[in-house]
Amino acid sequence: MLGETSSKNPRISHVSISTGDICSEFGSSSDFANYTVHVPPTPDNNPAPLHIALQDIDTGSSYKDDDLDQTELRISEEEDALLYKVSQPLTRVVKISPIIIALYRILIFVRIVALCLFLFWRVKHKNEKAVWLWLLSVICEFWFAFSWLIDQIPRLYPVNHATDTEALKARFESPNPNNPTGKSDLPGIDVFVSTADAEKEPPLVTANTILSILSVDYPVEKLSCYLSDDGGSLLTFEAMAEAASFAKIWVPFCRKHKVEPRNPESYFGLKKDPYKGKVRHDFVRERRYVKRGYEEFKVRVNALSHSIRRRSDAFNSKEEIKALEKWKNWKVKVEEDQVKEPRPAIVAPKATWMSDGTHWPGTWTVPCQNHSRGDHASIIQVLLDPPQDEPDNERGGEECALDFEGVDTRLPMFVYVSREKRPSYDHNKKAGAMNALVRASAIMSNGPFILNLDCDHYVYNSIAFRDGICFMMDQDGDRVCYVQFPQRFEGIDPSDRYANKNTVFFDINLRALDGIQGPMYVGTGCLFRRTALYGFDPPDLPMETEPSGGCCCCFPQEKKRSPATVASQPAYYVDVEEEDQFDVNLIRKHIGSSSMLVTSVKVAEFQGKPLAMGHSSIRGRPPGSLTCGREPLDAAAVSEAVNVISCWYEDKTEWGISVGWVYGSVTEDVVTGFRMHEKGWRSFYCVTEPDAFRGSAPINLTDRLHQVLRWATGSVEIFFSRNNAIVAGRKLKFLQRISYVNVGIYPFTSIFILTYCFLPPLSLFSGQFVVDSLAPAFLIYLLTISLSLCGLAVLEVKWSGISLEEWWRNEQFWLIGGTSAHLVAVLQGFLKVIAGIEISFTLTSKSSGDDEDDEFADLYLFKWTSLMILPLTIIILNIVAILFAFCRTVFSDIPQWSNLVGGTFFAVWVLVHMYPFAKGLMGRRGRTPTIVYVWSGLIAICISLLYVTIKNSELNGGSFQLT
Repeated sequence: MLGETSSKNPRISHVSISTGDICSEFGSSSDFANYTVHVPPTPDNNPAPLHIALQDIDTGSSYKDDDLDQTELRISEEEDALLYKVSQPLTRVVKISPIIIALYRILIFVRIVALCLFLFWRVKHKNEKAVWLWLLSVICEFWFAFSWLIDQIPRLYPVNHATDTEALKARFESPNPNNPTGKSDLPGIDVFVSTADAEKEPPLVTANTILSILSVDYPVEKLSCYLSDDGGSLLTFEAMAEAASFAKIWVPFCRKHKVEPRNPESYFGLKKDPYKGKVRHDFVRERRYVKRGYEEFKVRVNALSHSIRRRSDAFNSKEEIKALEKWKNWKVKVEEDQVKEPRPAIVAPKATWMSDGTHWPGTWTVPCQNHSRGDHASIIQVLLDPPQDEPDNERGGEECALDFEGVDTRLPMFVYVSREKRPSYDHNKKAGAMNALVRASAIMSNGPFILNLDCDHYVYNSIAFRDGICFMMDQDGDRVCYVQFPQRFEGIDPSDRYANKNTVFFDINLRALDGIQGPMYVGTGCLFRRTALYGFDPPDLPMETEPSGGCCCCFPQEKKRSPATVASQPAYYVDVEEEDQFDVNLIRKHIGSSSMLVTSVKVAEFQGKPLAMGHSSIRGRPPGSLTCGREPLDAAAVSEAVNVISCWYEDKTEWGISVGWVYGSVTEDVVTGFRMHEKGWRSFYCVTEPDAFRGSAPINLTDRLHQVLRWATGSVEIFFSRNNAIVAGRKLKFLQRISYVNVGIYPFTSIFILTYCFLPPLSLFSGQFVVDSLAPAFLIYLLTISLSLCGLAVLEVKWSGISLEEWWRNEQFWLIGGTSAHLVAVLQGFLKVIAGIEISFTLTSKSSGDDEDDEFADLYLFKWTSLMILPLTIIILNIVAILFAFCRTVFSDIPQWSNLVGGTFFAVWVLVHMYPFAKGLMGRRGRTPTIVYVWSGLIAICISLLYVTIKNSELNGGSFQLT
């Protein structure tokens, strides 16, 4: 009921915001004041499950297997051009220069041969004077060779893919005999945006991301946007309601004038001329009007925290007065009538209130039972209703500030979701939130494709959705599980000091994997096939019986496909035979008891098929089958969506195990993608121009180290779990397997990196070197290996398009991360596996920048973390060792210049790689806390004295003489 607060943890299930008159002033809080509150289902009061009979999918076509000849098009001369465009492939391979690839592969072979010869020479020529130095260095060199090999081998087949959005439009949105009106036949897309903390993830940033999604160039009726607020914050909710209100003018403005990018903060912050290329006479006036509206929108969003607090204080004061009056009346009644009644509470709870005068069912500002971050009801709020089927382009006129006549002013459906949380349940962090969105969206919109974005990653290219759909709708597109877009970042310093752009990973590693089985899933900017997320196998995979070769423990026998594998049914329509193969009971066991959810699986599988263009495409759907309008969203569907995001719904199901995002790992993204590749699915890498999405990344040293620590910890967890690619099934291709093996192994390289970084100071202090002398063979091998590496770097830069500076920054941070975050991740992994102990390293001191006008002020922030101790110790030891060895050699009677040169060369190699780290410690004005230098200096001194003591006690009977 309106205006009342349920005593059983109410959940908002639906609110309708009408588009209203576009000529009116910008939206206010009254736009989202109409709430409908429902009592949430729980195991105690859960209503009986809805039993919906499985019905044949109405495809809107009368195709039968016996009537395939009727699908042939009779083409006139005027239709030749259209038919040619329709028959064109939607994607193509853009070949890289064969000369570059040939040279690249030759250099890889040359370096492998040189490494083998070098390692053989090193083993054969032992340094008898310093066996311990020789042994440590040889062990490290063997591992480095192995690590480089498994990282380099999957790069043998780099591929560039391009899309043809014009062919997509001709095939799906042009008039043809099966679709005379030319209405869009594209499949639906559900966009997931996740946020968890309104303080760390500002609602204004999230609102801009939502606005960029609502205004993309994709059929409005086929697009739905879901925001997952895992913190259950009223601040986030009301910010999204404000965004839905502002979208009424922002989205039509973007469509009318085709502005890019469609994130208002980024668009109005462009430094280039915004009027260049604009020919409409009303653009300047309307842009000024919308910009003023956006400034007012920002003021409202930034003031929400204050307004919510004031509103809650006002309501709480009234409640306290009522509670006090009730207590006084009780006291008078007891004293006069001697009536024994329960004593009422004097103090009212510090509730958080919505604008309609009811309690917010999510997290309160002052947490209490049933209203804290880990204990609150689930909320589903439809902020923008599903659009009508026909375009709405009759709005506009001279009396209006904005003239949208002829512009489709409809808005995509936008839903706020906050899943239920209770203290007795493990909610599995982001993976659990994403799985809740999968279930809720399946009932409310059921788009066959799902795109997930972080709240700070907005749509930079408005046609990026079409680029992704090209891969899914092309020939054999039904075997594509996801399309991964590269991550691009803004706000990073021009020199990219800490390799935050990760261009080597995104433009070299992932692009090379695109030539094998496809790139890994990297967390955001990924377009999924819904049925692949449900854990189904790709279509037309042969049944595996016995392994054709290899060890059974490494290549176990493949399991037969279950009857629930709806993604493998090659038919135009639903018939009796297919209905028998659709095992409802088995599907219900995997995804839960909701009949609506079970029914939606088959619909999503059908709608996600490419078009059947002729006899050769037996797996496609008939053209024109998705031109019918979407069914209206009713209260029953919303109520069932609330039911499936309850915390108990996943009990006794396969969610997080074989269905949806996988639980149990910090890097649930990599594991989820691995499970799909393991089943035989194919993925693609989609690089667009301009970038599809852009986001933000941590740019100061401490935040970057902690980000790398989280990734490395997830990789170690993968290595010690069943998701290790070594024991994956045979459907995973060999080179793809190697790339996944590298994901789990690379943190362990930190052990050998740390050892190798300490070898130069040990060599300089002892006066020995890893080899007996700088023999010509040693120098030739070293030169060959180094030059081949430089040549590979130049060729990688050529075919990937990154700069040489970006490649070098990646090499530098590889060493920095290997001596800090990666090593700690390995330690955490061993402690967790052996002792079950989990250790988290947190910030212990913090300082802030002073210059608010500097765009990169955050770059100079210094936050002390224990991850900095080892790298700083390495820097100090190498500098001290160089000075010590130089002085000893100069003043020695028999100077050993070769040992000095060799040790100094490797020490300088370490210091050059550590330069960004040292620069980060200095900050802008050298405000590094003294404790950093104290700890690192003490450790360096202790290690040096310990070495000198041990060495001289063995050789000189405890003397501290160094000569």
